[in-house]
Amino acid sequence: MAHTDKSLPTIVVTATRIPTPEFDIPASIGVVEVGGVRLDTPGVNASEYLQQVPGVMARDRQNYAQDEQISIRGFGSRSTFGVRGVRLYTDGIPATMPDGQGQVSNFDFGGADRIEVLRGPFSALYGNSSGGVIQIFTADGSDPAQVSAGAGLGSNAAWRADVGARGTRGAFGYNLDLSDFRTDGYRDHSQAKRINSNAKFDYTVGDGGKLTVLFNTVSVPQALDPQGLTWAQYQADPRQAAPAALQYDTRKSIHQWQGGALYTQQIDEHQQLRALFYYGQRGVLQYLSVPVAAQKNPSSSGGVVDLATLYRGTDLRWTWQGNMAGRPLDFAVGTTWDDEAQHRYGYENFVGNALGVIGRLRRDEQDGVYNIDEYAQGTWKFADRWSLTLGARHSDVRFHSTDYYITAGNPDDSGRVTYGATGPVAGMMFSASPNWHLYASWGKGFETPTFSELGYRPDDESGLNFDLRPARSRNGELGSKWRLAGGGSFDVALFQANTRDEIAVLSSSGGRTTYQNVGRSRRRGAELGLDLPLGEWWRWNLAVTYLDAEFLDAFGNCSSSAGCSVAAGTRMPGVPRRWLHSGLHWGKDLGWHAGASLDAAGAVSVDDADTQLAPGHAVAGLDAGYVFDTAHHQIAPFARIDNLFDRRYIGSVIVNQASGGSFEPGPGRTFWLGINVTLRQSNN
Repeated sequence: MAHTDKSLPTIVVTATRIPTPEFDIPASIGVVEVGGVRLDTPGVNASEYLQQVPGVMARDRQNYAQDEQISIRGFGSRSTFGVRGVRLYTDGIPATMPDGQGQVSNFDFGGADRIEVLRGPFSALYGNSSGGVIQIFTADGSDPAQVSAGAGLGSNAAWRADVGARGTRGAFGYNLDLSDFRTDGYRDHSQAKRINSNAKFDYTVGDGGKLTVLFNTVSVPQALDPQGLTWAQYQADPRQAAPAALQYDTRKSIHQWQGGALYTQQIDEHQQLRALFYYGQRGVLQYLSVPVAAQKNPSSSGGVVDLATLYRGTDLRWTWQGNMAGRPLDFAVGTTWDDEAQHRYGYENFVGNALGVIGRLRRDEQDGVYNIDEYAQGTWKFADRWSLTLGARHSDVRFHSTDYYITAGNPDDSGRVTYGATGPVAGMMFSASPNWHLYASWGKGFETPTFSELGYRPDDESGLNFDLRPARSRNGELGSKWRLAGGGSFDVALFQANTRDEIAVLSSSGGRTTYQNVGRSRRRGAELGLDLPLGEWWRWNLAVTYLDAEFLDAFGNCSSSAGCSVAAGTRMPGVPRRWLHSGLHWGKDLGWHAGASLDAAGAVSVDDADTQLAPGHAVAGLDAGYVFDTAHHQIAPFARIDNLFDRRYIGSVIVNQASGGSFEPGPGRTFWLGINVTLRQSNN
C-alpha cells in the first residue's frame, strides 16, 4: 500500500461522527497510518503505533496475560490490567464494555487502515469512561484485488505470520486477514500465543445504501503471567518472574468472537441514516497467585477466575448536512444501547498440596450492566472564519448482580445500582489564516467503577461495593493547528481536567483489591505534535507531552508497600510528568528507506502516596527496509533494532501493589526481521 499523501486533508469521523477534515475540528485528534509500506514494525501491539500521538502513554508490558497499558492525558493510568478510562472501538463496535473496562487484544493490524485517537473534552460524547477515544478502522477492499502475506521473527523466540486478501467485484468489497503471533517472552514465565482474525464485507445496496458486515476474533490459548517485581528483585535480575508467579503458575487464556452489521442509507442530499448492530462472546480463564491462607476467609472468591461474557448493542444515528441562516451546518443525533451479561465463577487455586489448579467453587454469580444513551452534536460555520460545535450525551448505566453462591459464611450478595450523567461539550474554532486554526473547547465527562472495582467490599464482607460513586470531570482545552508547506503540521494543545470523586485503591492484600472515592484531582498539561518534511527524502516526527496530575484532597488507607496517608498535592501514580517520541525517516515509497527513533519518559510513581518511583528512561531504535514494486507484486523486506544501547529500564508499573511488586521491566536490545509480499490481480 502506498504511503498516504500528506498534502491531502486527513478525513476523520471519531470527533464529529460526520466525515470532516481533522484540521477543521476544535479538538485534539491524531491519525496514525497502520497499512503504510514504510512502517517497519512487527504489527503485534497497539503501542507500536500509538507512541507517536502526543498525550497518549502506550506501554507494552511484555505481559500478554494483562494486555497493554494505555492512558490518555492520565486517564486510565491506574488500570492494573486491560484498558479503562479510555473508550476503544473496532470499526465502530465497542471494545470497551458498558462498565468501562476494555482491551486491545482483538485489534487486528494486518488488515487495518488507520487508528484515530481523540483526546480532550469531545471524548465525553462517547459516554462512560471516555477520558479519550481510540478507534481502529479496517481498510476497504482494493482495486485491483490483492493477496498479501507477511512473516517476521525476532528476539526471545518471537515470530508472527500474517495472510490477507482484499478486493472488489462490482458492488461487493472484502478485506480478510489472519495472523498468528508467538513469543517466549523477555522475562521468565512470559510465553504467549495469540491468533487474530478480521473480516470486513461491503455491499452497495440500491440508491445510496451500503451494508457492511464485520467479523473479528481473538484467541489466546495461553499467556503466562510473570507478574511485577519488587525493586530489589528487578535490580537482581530483571528477567526473572515473581516467585508467586512460578509457585502458582499464573496464566490466562482468552477466546473471543464478535460480529456486527452496519447499514447506511442516504435519504436525500441532506440526510443520512446509520444503524449498527453487534453481538459477541468472550471467555476468560485466569489463574491468580492468591495465597492459600487468604482463601480461608469465607468471603474469598478463590484464586481462579472463570468469566463467560455475552455482549451486544446498537447505535442508531441520523445526520443532516445543509445550511442554517445561509451558513453550513452539520448535525447528528442518535441513541445507543450496550449490554453485557457476565457469568462469573471463582475457584480455589489449589487441591491439597497442588497449586495452580482448579479447586473448590468459591464464587458463582450472574453480573450484568447495560447503558442507554442519547447524544446530539452539530457544527455551524456561522461566519467565514468562525465555527461553533455543540453537543451533549445523556447516559444511564445500570449494574446488577445475582448471587448463586450462598453459604453459612457467605450470604446472598445480590444487588443493583444505577449511575447517570449528562455531559455537554462545546468548541469554537477561528481560522486565523487558511493554514492556521485556533480553537477552544470545554466539556463534562464521567467514569463509573468497573465490575472489577466493584468486586470487593472494604469491610471484608462478601458482595459488591455498590457504595462507590462515579468520577465526574470538567475538561477544558486551548489549541492551535498549523499546516506547513509540503504537507507538514505543527499542533499545540493546553488542557486541564478537574475531577471529583476520583476512584483510587483503598487496600490491596491477599488477592483482594478494594477501591474508594478520594475526592478531587486535577490533570493539566501541554502537548506538541510536529510532522516536518525536511526536503524530498527526509521527514521528522515529534510528539511531546507534559502532564501534571495530582490529588487535590488528602485521603488515607491507601495501599502501598509501606502503608500510607496521601497528602493534598501528591502526584498521581502510573504516568510520568514528561514523555516524548521522536522519529527521523529517510526514503520514499520505493527503494531503500530507513529510520531512527527515540522514546523517553520521566519517572513514574508506583503508589498513591508517591513513596517509590520507577526511574525515567530513554531508548533508541533503528529500522531499514527496501520496497520492490511492479504492476503485479510488491516485496518489502525490513529489519529493526529496539533499545539499541541495551538500556535497563522499567517498561510499565502496576499501581498500588501491597507486596511491592510494582515493576515490569522493559526488554533489552531486541531484533526483528520481517518481509511483506503482495500479489495484485491483473486488470487485463
